[in-house]
Amino acid sequence: MSKIRTVFKPVEIQEDAPRVSSDGGLLVLKKTDGQHRLTERMASCLSDPRRGDVLHSIQKMLAQRVYAIALGWEDCNDFDTLRHDPLYALALGSVPATQPTLSRFENSVNSKDLYRASLELVDVFISRYKDRPPKRIILDLDATDDPAHGQQQFEMFNGFYDCHCYVPLLIFGSCDGAPMEILSAVLRPGNSHSGRRAAAILRRLAKRLVEAFPRTSILVRTDAGFALPEFYAACEELGLTYLIAIAGNAALDKKASSLMSQARAQRDETHLASRFFGEFSYSAQSWQKRERRVVAKAEVLADKDNARFVVTNLDGDPETLYALYCMRGQCENMIKEMKLDLLSGRTSCRLFMANSFRLLLHALAFALLSMVRNHLSGTDLAKCTMGQIRLKLLKVAAIVTESTRRFLIRLPKFHPYVSLLRQILIN
Repeated sequence: MSKIRTVFKPVEIQEDAPRVSSDGGLLVLKKTDGQHRLTERMASCLSDPRRGDVLHSIQKMLAQRVYAIALGWEDCNDFDTLRHDPLYALALGSVPATQPTLSRFENSVNSKDLYRASLELVDVFISRYKDRPPKRIILDLDATDDPAHGQQQFEMFNGFYDCHCYVPLLIFGSCDGAPMEILSAVLRPGNSHSGRRAAAILRRLAKRLVEAFPRTSILVRTDAGFALPEFYAACEELGLTYLIAIAGNAALDKKASSLMSQARAQRDETHLASRFFGEFSYSAQSWQKRERRVVAKAEVLADKDNARFVVTNLDGDPETLYALYCMRGQCENMIKEMKLDLLSGRTSCRLFMANSFRLLLHALAFALLSMVRNHLSGTDLAKCTMGQIRLKLLKVAAIVTESTRRFLIRLPKFHPYVSLLRQILIN
C-alpha cells in the first residue's frame, strides 16, 4: 500500500507574464481574412474624412473590430488593455487603435458607406462560388429583436417582442446544401414590422445573385411576417421561387376543412396525433385577385388542431414542399449564434447609423468565422458552433517572441487542438 504525501503551499498570482497573448487563434482569423480579402474589400466601401497623415487606416480599424468581436471582445473599451497584446500588433501590423479612436471610427460611417458595404458582403459571397456556380441558392430571411437599454436613436417599444428594441433583418444563404453564410444584416427602428423594407432589401441582393449566377435557381424561405403583397411581387419579378408561411384565417381554414376532417377522424381512430397534406389555390384581398398556390398541413394533436399554410410557386408534392420549408429552422440557429456567440445585440451607440454599422461589424465577424468553419470540414470541429470554435481553437495562450529575423509564436504543448491549429496555420 503506497502512501501519498500532500504538501499544501500558498498560491501567489501575478499579472506580469511577458508577451503572452490569450488569443493565439487570432493568427487563424488573420490568415483566413487574407485569403478571402474580407476586411480589405469591406474597407474599400467606407469613406475616410480624415486628412493628412493617419496612424490607423480604415482597413486596420475594421479588421481590429472584426477580429476582436470574433474572439469575444465586442466592446471598444476592451482595447484599453488589449492594445498591448503582442499578437494584435502582429496581426494588424502595428499597435491597435485605442477606444476613443475606434469610437470615432464607428460614428464616422454614413448611409452611403453602409449601402456599399452591404452590397460588398453579397459580392464576397458571390466571389467564393464564381468558379463553380451552384445549382440552387436558398435564401432564408428572418427578423429578430435587439433589446435596447438606453436612449439610443430610434429604439422604440415593440409590442410583438414586448420590449424597447431594434428589429434587425438578417438574410442567410446556402449553396447546394452547404452551410449557411450571412448575406445581409440591416438594422431597423424598434417599431418595425418583420417585413419592413424586406422587399427592397431582397431586390438589391437577389439582383446581384441573378446577374452572377443566371442559371442558378434561387429559393426564398421565410415566415408569415413577410407574407406581404410587395414581397411576393419582388420574388416573382426577379424569377425567384419561394416558400412563405401565411397566417391562418377563416378563408384558409374553410379550404382546409376536408383535410382537417380526415386528420380528426384518424386521430379519433388511432388516439395518436394525425397529419395530412394538401394544396389549393387562394387569393387574399390584398393580392388584387391574384391566385397563388397554398400548401396546407392539416395536423390534429391530442388536445388541439394545428393547421399550417405555406404560399409557394414551386411544383411538387405538398408534403415534400412543406418539409423543405421547415428546414428554414437552421436559420434560427444562425441567429442564435449571432446573438449568443457574437453578441450582435451590442448596439449601444447613441446614433442609429453607428448602431447599424455595429450590426454590420458583427455580421462580418460571423462571415469570417463561417469561412474558418468551412476550413474545418472533415475535422472534429466541422459542426461546432462559433462559440465552440472560439473556445476550442481560437482562445489559446501564445507566447510571442520577436527577434531581428522573425516572430516566434509558442503554443501550449498539451492543448487538445494545438495540432489542428498548427495545421491550419501552416497549410
